[in-house]
Amino acid sequence: MPHALWTGSINFGLVNIPVKLFTAVRGNDLSFHYLHKKDKGRINNVRTCSVCHRKVAWNDIVRGYEVEKGEYVLLSDEDFKRVNPEATQSVDIVQFVNQKEIDPMLYDTPYYLEPDKRGRHAYALLREALKKSGKVGIARVVIRTREHLAALRPQGNALVLETMRYASELAAADEFDLPPVKEKVPAPEMKAALMLIDTMTERFEPERFRDEYREQLLTMIRARARGKTLPKVRAKAPQPTNVVNIMDVLQRSLASGRSRYRPVARKNRASKELVAAG
Repeated sequence: MPHALWTGSINFGLVNIPVKLFTAVRGNDLSFHYLHKKDKGRINNVRTCSVCHRKVAWNDIVRGYEVEKGEYVLLSDEDFKRVNPEATQSVDIVQFVNQKEIDPMLYDTPYYLEPDKRGRHAYALLREALKKSGKVGIARVVIRTREHLAALRPQGNALVLETMRYASELAAADEFDLPPVKEKVPAPEMKAALMLIDTMTERFEPERFRDEYREQLLTMIRARARGKTLPKVRAKAPQPTNVVNIMDVLQRSLASGRSRYRPVARKNRASKELVAAG
């Protein structure tokens, strides 16, 4: 059973629903250490002062914010504690909005909310009301000493709390050299593009996609641990297309009848390689 980050409540109006907050993301990254190639000794980071060039102990290190070139405001642990938000352990809904109004780029990290026995009915009521209305709740929540803006939305049987980036954290699209929305597209090209999209359209099944890089890396590590080596298998990188006539490229894509990128097979190819290696 996963461990709850905190036990608190969902609050909106005078309604209070007791819940537990669980992370909905499992970290998949592999962890590596830096070693001395000669004797496999662990490499340690040395903290050195840029002024006196001496090693500095942790208890002599403070954090500073550069306000001007070379000018710093020093902050202590107490300073950070003063501005830390109060850990209320609650999801405080401040408004409801149409889900379509939220730019997907604002979403960050998802969490599951699980009701306790006292709150199951109210939890189900809120979940179904959100589904029926097409709305999501915009809330403030403190997670690990930091206050987040978050969206509360229904997903299947669950209420999911998704922390959000603030608008100021996103780069504006007008900072980039992009073709205008009103740029004219010839009708035949549009028709061919829509046909290609249609031929490549399938039901999205996320479980069909795997982290092939991670699997192949693990396969190599396990094989190496057993004294085995695997043959190099490298996917051939597609050659960039010199787009002179977009219509010609679209027609050739339609004629080929296949997508450049396909979901991996349901079976784990890396595990097959591992069996062969062992």
